[in-house]
Amino acid sequence: MSLYTEITKLPRDPIIGLTELFKNDRRVPKYNLGVGVYLDEHGNVPVLESVKRAAQLLYEKREPCAYLPMGGLDSFCEATKKLLFGPEHSSNANIMTTQALGGTGALRLGAELLQRTKKVPLVVISEPSWENHRNIFESAGFKVKTYPYYDPNTNCFLFTQLLTFLKKLPKHTTVILHANCHNPTGIDPSEEQWQEILDTIRKFDLIPFFDLAYQGFKNNFKDDASVLRTYIKFEKPFLVANSFSKNFSLYGERVGALSIFSGSLEECTKIQSHLKNIIRSLYSTPPTYGQKIVEKVLSNEKLYAIWQSEVQLMRGRITEMRNQLVKAFEEENLTSFSFIKDQHGMFSYSGLGTMHAVQLREKFGIYILDSGRICIAALNKNNLKYVTNAISTVINEKTIQAKSF
Repeated sequence: MSLYTEITKLPRDPIIGLTELFKNDRRVPKYNLGVGVYLDEHGNVPVLESVKRAAQLLYEKREPCAYLPMGGLDSFCEATKKLLFGPEHSSNANIMTTQALGGTGALRLGAELLQRTKKVPLVVISEPSWENHRNIFESAGFKVKTYPYYDPNTNCFLFTQLLTFLKKLPKHTTVILHANCHNPTGIDPSEEQWQEILDTIRKFDLIPFFDLAYQGFKNNFKDDASVLRTYIKFEKPFLVANSFSKNFSLYGERVGALSIFSGSLEECTKIQSHLKNIIRSLYSTPPTYGQKIVEKVLSNEKLYAIWQSEVQLMRGRITEMRNQLVKAFEEENLTSFSFIKDQHGMFSYSGLGTMHAVQLREKFGIYILDSGRICIAALNKNNLKYVTNAISTVINEKTIQAKSF
C-alpha cells in the first residue's frame, strides 16, 4: 500500500491551472486574459526603467548575497511603512513592518500570527474574492465565511448588505478587505462608504486585514492607501499585506510586506518574536535581490520619481483599455457592458459565465476565468477586436440557443 493512498487529487487552481492550459494550447492566435499580470501594449511583462537603474546601482556595489535578518532589512521596512502610511505615520512605533514573500506570503504570515492569538473566531472574505484568500486562511486553521459584496444582476456593490452583515459578526472576527482595485470585480466602495465600513469595524471590535496588491493602479500612491491612513487614526488593531509584484513588475522576485498596528511597544515586542518564529519555521530568511531593488527605488528621490511616472503610465493604459473595451462592445451592439467603465484596477467582472468561458477557450483560444473575470491589462490594440468579436459570438449563440429551447 502506498503512503499516499488516502490523498485524493485536488482540483486545479482556477488561475494557475488556466495558465497551464493556455501554455499547452498550440493554436494561433490565443490570448490569456485570466492571469493577474500587467502586460504592456505589446503583450509583454515590462521591465521598468526605475528597476533597471536600481539593479545597475546594486551591480556596481557588488555586495555579497548574505542572509538577511528574518524580518528583512530595516531600510526596506521603513521605506515600505512610509509608502503605505505616509510620512506622518511612518515613524509610529506601534506599526511594525516585516518583509514577506509577496502579498501571498504576507497574508499567510498574518494568518499564522492571528491563529496564535486564540481570539479570532472567524475570518470573512468578500463574495467573490481572490481565489487564494480562502485557501490561505483555511490552511492556517480558520473557518472562512463570505460577506456580501457584489450583485451579479446589477453589477453593483452591496453596501447596505455588507454593513448589516458586519454588525452581526462576533467580536474579533477578521475581515479581509481589498484596500483598492477589488479583485476580481474591480468595484470599490466610495470614500463615504469606506468611512462607514471602517466605523462599523471599529465599533464592533472587528479586526480588519487589508490586502493592498495594487497601490498606484487606481488613483495614486497616497489615495490608494487612504483606507489604511484613515483606520490608523482609530488606534485599533489591524494588519496590512502589501505586494510590490504589480507596481514594480517584479512578479518572480516575491517582494511584499506585512504591517501590523498594535496597542503598545510591549505588544510589538511580543508580536515580533512570534513573527520571527513563524518565519524561521517556514523559510528562515527572506530573499535579497528584489527587496534591495524596491528599497533602492523607494529611498532614491530620482528613481522614485521615475517609478511614479511609470506606474502612472501603467494606470493610464489600463483606464484607456477599459474605455476602449466598452467602445468595442458598443460597436458589437453589446451596450450592457458600460458598467466596466466604472470599475478600477487590472480586473473586470465582465458578467460572463462559465459557459461563455468554456466556449471562448475552446472555439477562440481566449482564456478567462470561469467566474468571468477578465484582466484588462492583458488587452491591447492588437487583440481587442478579436476578443470582443469572440465574446459577441458566444453571447449571441447562447441567446439563440436559449430562445430555441
